[in-house]
Amino acid sequence: MPKFVVLLRGVNVGGAKRVPMAQFRALLSDLGYGGVGTLLNSGNAVFSAARGTPASHATQIATALRAGLKFEVPVIVRSARELAAIVAENPIRARESDHSRLLVTFVQNTKVLSDWASVGSQVMAPERFAVGKSAAYLLCANGILESRAWASLLKKAGGSTTSRNWATVLKLHALASARDA
Repeated sequence: MPKFVVLLRGVNVGGAKRVPMAQFRALLSDLGYGGVGTLLNSGNAVFSAARGTPASHATQIATALRAGLKFEVPVIVRSARELAAIVAENPIRARESDHSRLLVTFVQNTKVLSDWASVGSQVMAPERFAVGKSAAYLLCANGILESRAWASLLKKAGGSTTSRNWATVLKLHALASARDA
């Protein structure tokens, strides 16, 4: 059965938009998804579904979250294959010690990525930036808070995106790639 990764934007940061992971797992199971598992406490989950597209799953999950939690949560879903492609196409090689500074920005609609090329003008060495077919990659070598490119990317990205660091992306990829027991 195909596997999918769901990424929630802006949850469990500070005191706003609390989404307990146990409740999130239950919500996904109640929607009929199988093999549900979460990663960390920041709105990352993996599930299986016999049918449906990433976009249809994102809509269904967002609707259920809105009904259950009474607030909007932007939801991005990628198939396990799409996530594998995002991992494979990353042109920025970072030492393992820098995996928390290498950010991957996910979008539900990949057409917006073409607008992000201008962020490259904000990149100051030793930062690195690349736009792939399905995601954008930014190495904030001096830290995220020090990155002018990150601030520019946030402005361009708007609310229909979410970012994860490379360490989290690799963990999600491993979960989504694991064979069912």
